[in-house]
Amino acid sequence: MSATLADDELLISRTFDAPPALMFSLWSDINHFQKWMGPEGFDCPEMEMDFRVGGKYRGMIRSKDHGDNWFHGEYREIEPPHRLVFTWRWEQGPASDTETTVTITFRAEADGRTTQIFHQTPFTSVERRDSHIGGWTSLFNKLAAYAAQHQGKAIP
Repeated sequence: MSATLADDELLISRTFDAPPALMFSLWSDINHFQKWMGPEGFDCPEMEMDFRVGGKYRGMIRSKDHGDNWFHGEYREIEPPHRLVFTWRWEQGPASDTETTVTITFRAEADGRTTQIFHQTPFTSVERRDSHIGGWTSLFNKLAAYAAQHQGKAIP
């Protein structure tokens, strides 16, 4: 089965060396989330999470070259360890005029790995959508390394 994406959608599929329960925990536990959030070269020194449907989050990623970048949103669906849906909005810059919805599905693979399917929409232009590909891909590189460090450890 295949689907055609609209110009306002971003879809990134990536397989991680970790089970779905760990991957879900890395997105839902602030102690994990803050360690890998942000593209390579960024850290996440500020983060607040009210992880429940209707709960809000707010955080900041920082780099020497790009300064402080605040973001926030609301959790819409939480189905551990299979699915997570939340809104996303930058607080400054050209993308701050648009709220997107992020849907992440965690699919268990036979070998104990997880395929994470990341979908974000709507973007106001193809250029705006494409500008997010590098950032999310870089962030998922950090997430993969962090997940590998926690493989086989107890999940909170």
